[in-house]
Amino acid sequence: MFGLSELAVILIVVIAVLAAKKLPELARSAGKSARILKAEARAMKEERASTGEQTEAGEGAAPRVIPGEALAPSNDTAPPTPPQSPQPGHPASEPPQARD
Repeated sequence: MFGLSELAVILIVVIAVLAAKKLPELARSAGKSARILKAEARAMKEERASTGEQTEAGEGAAPRVIPGEALAPSNDTAPPTPPQSPQPGHPASEPPQARD
């Protein structure tokens, strides 16, 4: 029938034909969203840089506190071992024999 690339081209053409009136509006909103994203990323970088300067100077370097319950570390850190099949010649590997 059709390959993936042919279906993609057909889908793009159908969207362009059916949504021709809304395409400029969608492009404008996508551009606004991209500008907002860039501005927020720039603000975060500036905030991080100013916070980094403050922590180097020793101002406001309090540790972050997360409310909740603290758990003691467990000694059992190894994952459980999966059950192993019995070795040949081992009594558990031989089927039970019928007694007469």
